[in-house]
Amino acid sequence: MSVWTRDVPVEGTTELPPDPRALDALGRNHSLETALADLVDNSIDADADRIRIRFIRHRTRLVGLYVVDNGTGIRPDTIDAAMTVGGRRNYSGTDLGRFGVGLKAASFSQAASLTVMSRAAGHPPVGRRWLLNRSRRDYRCDIVTSDFAAAELDRNWPVPTNPSGTVVRWDDVVGFPSTDDPAQVEEFLTRTISHLQGHLGLTFHRIITHRNIRISIDVEDTGLGAGIASTVNALDPFAYPGTPPGWPKELRADLDGTPVVLRCHIWPGRSNLPQYRLPGGAEQRQGLYMYRHDRLLHAGGWEGVHAADRRLQLARVEIDIDGDTPGLFIMNPEKTRVTAGPLFAGTVARARAQDGTDITTYLQAAEAVWTTTNQRTTARRRPVVPPGRGLHPKVTREIRDELPQLTDEPVNILWKALPDNQFIEIDREANTLWLNRNYRAALLGGRRGGLNDLPVLKTLLYLLAENTFQGAHLGPRDKDNIELWQSLLTTAARAERAAYEERR
Repeated sequence: MSVWTRDVPVEGTTELPPDPRALDALGRNHSLETALADLVDNSIDADADRIRIRFIRHRTRLVGLYVVDNGTGIRPDTIDAAMTVGGRRNYSGTDLGRFGVGLKAASFSQAASLTVMSRAAGHPPVGRRWLLNRSRRDYRCDIVTSDFAAAELDRNWPVPTNPSGTVVRWDDVVGFPSTDDPAQVEEFLTRTISHLQGHLGLTFHRIITHRNIRISIDVEDTGLGAGIASTVNALDPFAYPGTPPGWPKELRADLDGTPVVLRCHIWPGRSNLPQYRLPGGAEQRQGLYMYRHDRLLHAGGWEGVHAADRRLQLARVEIDIDGDTPGLFIMNPEKTRVTAGPLFAGTVARARAQDGTDITTYLQAAEAVWTTTNQRTTARRRPVVPPGRGLHPKVTREIRDELPQLTDEPVNILWKALPDNQFIEIDREANTLWLNRNYRAALLGGRRGGLNDLPVLKTLLYLLAENTFQGAHLGPRDKDNIELWQSLLTTAARAERAAYEERR
């Protein structure tokens, strides 16, 4: 019978490279938004201050995506290390990268082909390509020709890539619509770009503000060039107008020499500002906001400090961390969440402000502000038919947040050909308010349209006509209103078209 012994005898070593199928597990927790945020991290670590995300559309189908920056680039002698799965470099004290898998994990989560082409000042262009389907069998990485790498870097980007810069290219992106229907592709682009603006604006809001970094998104139609870019603006969850007296306050505690500082904020009340109505909704965004080197890792949730409560949605807490801290914080490789350790809640409970305020007092104050400001002095707003296709996603979210919703089918606002004397058509069977596309170009002023174009006009029409989609049939007053709207709106549309044609 053997007994326990401290030493384990060995008789040599053997090298066990990972099975290439291990690549399948990389980036499983990534969405398109978080994957692109990881690529933006790399650009920022390379000292880029201009970053462009570009979708590529061939005919009507989406076929690829680029991330381009004007950073310091990659030298020929370091490109292989940069493209090695798990390859690590010497990270500085302010770098956002940490694990050595960010670029590969983010890319493999979204695309079957990852190509990186880069130029460092004073060095020739260099490129490498991973093909995921091949890499499941082995770890061969393609060497991109120098001429092609130079051509890609020297395309007419709105970001200067000379003397240095990097182009990351994704092909065979799994999340793109597998359709040639231009309406579906346009809807995907509108929603995706809007979500990207919100996610990146929130994740990098400190960096965008403090380092004057510009991130933008556009769509290039092959043969036609790129369209107008959408700018990613900083979305600061703590940029509230005014504040209840005495707030914010810093609560401090110490765990074995590690300081924990909680900067406790209380919004002065519900707001229509985008920094209050964050992606995911204000109620889901109450709680803790954890940052590492000014990059937001964790947005919302109380991590064992308290249960979520709609009366606490005005409460947001800033915490800056350096990385993993035993017992306190563990951040995941995707940098999408920080998990609080078993000692975190107890440390927070001991935290105090200079005036003695603790976390319980803070939460009670936030709830009191919510109760006071949420008391309605106006009558209850009537419920509406939910908004459907054709309205901008941000407008749809605002309507759902502000107005009670009926259980009816959503009402769409879409374009089709109608007689010239008819600007709108109320189609209750299809639950659609049709607009006459013969007037579309004039209303757009020659700009390119999309599924969710003209958001102001469509929102006004929704507010005007939404109630005509309620009930079993149209009443006499509804019919009279529709006739009046038809007359006035058609006259206005004709005037717009006449002015547009005169300008051409």
